[in-house]
Amino acid sequence: MPAPDPAVVDLLGLVAYGELLAFDRLAADARLAPDLRRRAALSEMAAAGIAHYRWLTDRIGALGGTPEDAVAPYAEALEAYHDSTEPRDWLEAVTKAYVGDAITDDFLREIADGLDGPDRRLVLDVLHDTRYAEFAAAEIRAGVAADPRVANRLSMWARRLLGEALSQAGRVAAADRGALTALIARREGVDVPGLFRRITDAHTARMTAAGLNN
Repeated sequence: MPAPDPAVVDLLGLVAYGELLAFDRLAADARLAPDLRRRAALSEMAAAGIAHYRWLTDRIGALGGTPEDAVAPYAEALEAYHDSTEPRDWLEAVTKAYVGDAITDDFLREIADGLDGPDRRLVLDVLHDTRYAEFAAAEIRAGVAADPRVANRLSMWARRLLGEALSQAGRVAAADRGALTALIARREGVDVPGLFRRITDAHTARMTAAGLNN
């Protein structure tokens, strides 16, 4: 059996730990919900994250790695993002879900093009269900409609989330071991600064769609 590509194991470790932390974060943030329906919606998002974590760690094991070793290089950066962006209320929680999940999905779509076969399919399979993004955006728009002053606060919060996400992504891409940067570079003409620019442009479009300022 050929040796597994270390870049692939690294990527799966990064995604797996992101999904595990997303489960923890969303399960806690669901308690900020103003009613049972919305609490259940965020809890469903959390449940999806833990299911994805299991898929990813199963694949890491099949490639001959261990989840603990695969996630270790990225734990500090991912934890730092969540520690520095703890929401204070329901609208901040759904804005974080809307912004953070979308940035993650944009990053993974780019990198997935450098993968082959089952690993590419797996990474695409763990992208967040569009229903959750639509739910979060609808909650943001409803909050702004109820109190237009909220728009400025949430816009500033969204910019902070983007800045923190890109800062920690830079630490990851620079990496404790540069395998992920090499994986990104497999796509002709792609570099890390260009990737970050595209993520920022997509974020701007999403903010407009949710009724927030860029």
